[in-house]
Amino acid sequence: MSQPLRVRYAPSPTGHLHIGGARTALFDYLLARKDGGAFVVRFEDTDQTRHKESGIEDQLNGLRWLGLEWDESVDIGGPYGPYRQMERLDIYKTYLDKLLQSGHAYGCYCSEADLEQERAEQEASGEMGGYSGKCRNLTPEQIAAYQAEGRVPSTRFRVPADRIIAIEDKVREHVEFDSNGIGDFIIARPDGIPTYNFAVIVDDHLMKINLVIRGEEHLSNTPRQVLMYEALDMPIPEFAHLSLILNTDRKKMSKRDESIIQFIEQYKELGYLPEAVLNFIALLGWSPGGEEEMFTKEELIAQFDLDRVSKSPAVFDMDKLNWMNNAYLKKAPLSRIVDLCVPHLRKAGYLEQGDLDASTGAWVEALVSLNQERMRYAAEIVELSAIFFKEELVIDDEAAAVLKEEHVPVVLTSFLAQVEQAEAFTVEAMPALLKAVQKETGFKGKQLFMSVRSALTGQVHGPDLNVSLFLLGKEKVVSRLQSLL
Repeated sequence: MSQPLRVRYAPSPTGHLHIGGARTALFDYLLARKDGGAFVVRFEDTDQTRHKESGIEDQLNGLRWLGLEWDESVDIGGPYGPYRQMERLDIYKTYLDKLLQSGHAYGCYCSEADLEQERAEQEASGEMGGYSGKCRNLTPEQIAAYQAEGRVPSTRFRVPADRIIAIEDKVREHVEFDSNGIGDFIIARPDGIPTYNFAVIVDDHLMKINLVIRGEEHLSNTPRQVLMYEALDMPIPEFAHLSLILNTDRKKMSKRDESIIQFIEQYKELGYLPEAVLNFIALLGWSPGGEEEMFTKEELIAQFDLDRVSKSPAVFDMDKLNWMNNAYLKKAPLSRIVDLCVPHLRKAGYLEQGDLDASTGAWVEALVSLNQERMRYAAEIVELSAIFFKEELVIDDEAAAVLKEEHVPVVLTSFLAQVEQAEAFTVEAMPALLKAVQKETGFKGKQLFMSVRSALTGQVHGPDLNVSLFLLGKEKVVSRLQSLL
């Protein structure tokens, strides 16, 4: 490619950033940064029935959270704006007029009722569906008659017959389409607003986009777009159509599929780390070549290319994402994880709103530190820390079995006395309290530690016992021991 690389992510502003869109944007971004090119974000908002006013900011916020910066868009401008299609209607009209004047497009006066009747007749007679082309060669008299009825035409592109349209796709390689299977398609509605296929080629041409990366579902649009590029004598960009993303059952992922969290905003709300989500998305259909799977953004930029993007569908493995996020959480600074966990503890009613005082802040740090190795995402802190907040202790079967052993009352009575007498109830003080119980009762190891843990947490296994006792607090430890004894 002789010209500097220019790629674009062009979503419809209908909601939050979806995983599929995030992958497209990420691949665009990685190539642009590796090549020293430009990453453009623009918005295809001509479908006003699905338009959501906050949709643009929702999309941009999702990209920001992932750490993707763009070079041109609605917020920062650029040399080829505007970057919203509804602000470019005059531009589209210029190119629409060119197609009409050259005969590559024509006015179609068929109403929805006409088209529905045509489809029904085709179905009844077993004909192949598609527009018949009945308005292709209207006479001036027929046009005048339609206009006298008050009909306003849509604009259709005149598809040439008997053409093989060949595309050398950067992912799918050589792909061919027969023009006879396309049919004349609408490029502007009666109100003059262009359809996707027409607006996108004008935008890509004027914004000098020379590589179009998008999902496989757009592959069937490509021959239509190639024909319009040719009709307008525009250079045709390169294309790369990314494979589908499947769920773990290897079925096409739908937005109603609840087995997968599908929107970037949801990962942010659950307390995933953006760098982990970014790393995971990069591996949906792209393989780096070696065994390594953990990459920083900078490492992805250095390694990424389309040659290693697979034609086969990518499988979205939630377990793998959770494993990866856990690996990132383990390495992250404790203060950062605390900041992610606090909102979830507040939402659960475990912490009051407002700034934390020094004592509460230290307690929360100890709580998060205790669970940092185990958390898959920050929202799990609520479930993992429930034993420190609930008044009623739930004892599982294994712990109940331990608590029936003969030595347990002796151990717990001794430990209760040590706790009641203790002046300091800190993490550092716990080993001495437990040592004193061992010295007094003669019980040690599992008989000592498992008895205390089972009595106070209701479980035989868990995180560090010293920290757990501190987090429960002296009052709750005494209460639980007295109740059990």
